[in-house]
Amino acid sequence: MIRKLLAASFTFLAFLSLTLSAFAQDLPYLFEVKKEVVHAYWNEDGTMDLDYTWFFANLPGSHPIDFVDVGTVNTTFELSNVRADVDGTPVTVSWSDYAGSGSGFAIVMGNKTIPAGSSGTVHVFIPGIKGVLYPDDEDEAYTSASFAPTWFGSEYVHGTTDLTMTFHLPPNMNPEEPRWHEAPEGFPPEPQTGFDEAGRITYTWYSPAASASRFYDFGASFPRTYVPADAIYTPPPRPLIDPETLFIFICLGGFGFLFVGLPILGVRAANRRKLQYLPPKISIEGHGIKRGLTAVEAALLMEQPLDKVMTMILFGVIKKNAASVTTRDPLELKSASPLPEKLHEYEINFLKAFGETDKKSRRKSLQEMTVALVKSVSEKMKGFSRRETIEYYKSIMERAWAQVEAADTPEVKSQKFDETLEWTMLDKEYDDRTRRTFTGPIIVPNWWGRYDPAWRGSGGSSSTPVSLPASPGRGSSSTGLPGADFAASMVNGVQGFAAGVIGNVQEFTGRVTNVTNPPPPPPKSSGGRSGGGGRSCACACACAGCACACAGGGR
Repeated sequence: MIRKLLAASFTFLAFLSLTLSAFAQDLPYLFEVKKEVVHAYWNEDGTMDLDYTWFFANLPGSHPIDFVDVGTVNTTFELSNVRADVDGTPVTVSWSDYAGSGSGFAIVMGNKTIPAGSSGTVHVFIPGIKGVLYPDDEDEAYTSASFAPTWFGSEYVHGTTDLTMTFHLPPNMNPEEPRWHEAPEGFPPEPQTGFDEAGRITYTWYSPAASASRFYDFGASFPRTYVPADAIYTPPPRPLIDPETLFIFICLGGFGFLFVGLPILGVRAANRRKLQYLPPKISIEGHGIKRGLTAVEAALLMEQPLDKVMTMILFGVIKKNAASVTTRDPLELKSASPLPEKLHEYEINFLKAFGETDKKSRRKSLQEMTVALVKSVSEKMKGFSRRETIEYYKSIMERAWAQVEAADTPEVKSQKFDETLEWTMLDKEYDDRTRRTFTGPIIVPNWWGRYDPAWRGSGGSSSTPVSLPASPGRGSSSTGLPGADFAASMVNGVQGFAAGVIGNVQEFTGRVTNVTNPPPPPPKSSGGRSGGGGRSCACACACAGCACACAGGGR
């Protein structure tokens, strides 16, 4: 009888254990990353060492944290050199247990698994990662070091994270030599600078309310001379195809397109996507034309380059006597006080941005202004047809040009161009059309002095004045600019805005796109302990340099 009771008890306990085990497998991964500290050591041999520390708080009723996925830049390092520990106790790492997408490994928690309702500190050190430096696209004498810490699926992470990211630059560098890149959103515009215990220059970015599920790209550039030349990745030259191998190339073309062509197209598509700043919902066709948009709003609807949109706003505030240019290079404005009435909100925010003395703060304010403007246009377009509306404003643009081109006197041509300036700028061929249209002398608009300090400073006359003959309705003579000089000044205004204010147009637009039209989340895995949630290295660099040393994890 006792043996039967013991057997029944063991059977019940085994059944209970299996049931609890199965129940635990069905629980979701839900945790908080209370704090994250990341150190990236950029070494003199061109490699990078990574040091992560996470402070996890596993939420009640969730799956135990039995693995921690660590996305990596690539797999050029030796996994046997990686060291991980939980609360100071060493644990193992594994390629095969990694459940994220892209490259990476898993920290196998083993008997240091963090159960629901408990906390734990996970640390890992990854030395000797190669292939992490790239040419700096703003200075050929520099190399670009850009890195995004691994992040976790947003379906698993709750709350905010106290995040510290520190770059340790190669040794023996002078403080004035390196440069930091623009900080990610949510971080101060400039990192804290200092020296580590080895005397290496450090850049530290800190945010007490970051997100462990977001992509944050940090970057710096430093002289190439501090690392070996072969450690800086340079894209290979395009190979020449020998005619004798053409047949083989055609036969293998399908495979080449699959394994080479598609990735290249993917990169190009990603770059194009950065310029598509309108949210997808604006493309959902409604009915009818949305009238009443300003030329600037119409330009956004057409997804015109943002440097042109900014220049349209610049001309608008100058024409309204809300601001004047104090210097053209670099572009600096002086706002009127008080401001004229009936300025658009985006014009007011534009002027506020130019009130920032720091270039990075100004650029960030212009990005925020653009994001707000894109959202405003999106709201105005609800229920209307984007296609029909764009055609409507294109017709306005063509009528504006027709009026300017049909003018037979400098006065009329100047007047019509002044009245329709912003609408003519909607033309994708604005540069060439402006140069073709203004070949003879032109009477400058009455706001020209507020745009051109040199004209204003010379008492309203150009360095190359043109005397215009008397005609009815005009005095005996007048001065104007040669049409070619006027056209060049108008066209160069767009280029100058990009170079002197917003920097790289694609980078600036990409940051706007990340807010207004963010990329869709990657698909979830069809299995695995955490249901996927990994991230691959899909960089959108906010820095000089053609690629990021980014990473992404899952659980």
